[in-house]
Amino acid sequence: MSEWFADIKAEFILNFIDGDRWKNITGGLLNTILITIVAAVIGVVLGMIVAAIRTTYDKNKESLARSNKVVYVIMSFLNAVCKIYLAIFRGTPVVVQLLIMFFIVFASATNGVGVAMLAFGINSGAYVAEIFRGGIMSIDNGQFEAGRSLGFNYIQTMMIIVMPQVIKSILPTLLNEFIALLKETSVAGYVGITDLTRGGNIIRGVTFSPFMPLIAVALIYLIMVLLLTYLVGRIERRLKKNER
Repeated sequence: MSEWFADIKAEFILNFIDGDRWKNITGGLLNTILITIVAAVIGVVLGMIVAAIRTTYDKNKESLARSNKVVYVIMSFLNAVCKIYLAIFRGTPVVVQLLIMFFIVFASATNGVGVAMLAFGINSGAYVAEIFRGGIMSIDNGQFEAGRSLGFNYIQTMMIIVMPQVIKSILPTLLNEFIALLKETSVAGYVGITDLTRGGNIIRGVTFSPFMPLIAVALIYLIMVLLLTYLVGRIERRLKKNER
């Protein structure tokens, strides 16, 4: 047993202490968290915009076709653009999108972390858009009519009456999307970004000892996901209590 502990200690020192290799893990973790947070913000903003366009068109296309042809044509065009965006970014792997963004769209960029934030944010926005759209479409039309009866226009009705109800209903699903986003960022190393996964892989390449660094990376991801899952559970229980 003492020999086993001695071997584990030696492996730990080799992989994390010698040469300050632990900095590869901490630096990669910071990049992973930063990319996830910024991409989540981009995804929510973009998703809300796309969902608003699609639901506005779906709910008002008949009345717009009769009353305002110009607005109808504009909304039809925007709705078509949104559908193409959703089809492309939900239908192709995120790692391929990241490679295209880094090596083609922003081939001259020097900030790989910024490109990754944008790539993951745009990808996440496609999924967030459908989450928001499903939430908005689930709201009874009577809520929209109530807003109109209070003198609100369509945008005011959406922001003041509808969106608070939508956010409450989709929040658990939205947080689960953020958990998926956190794990998806593990492919950022494909474009040379030192994220958490690449940090562990760098250590493995130097020490030729894969067990300790890769297990450490897996445990860190597991801890972060468990914390977020716990947060989702707490929010779901709180929402259920408020409904009683």
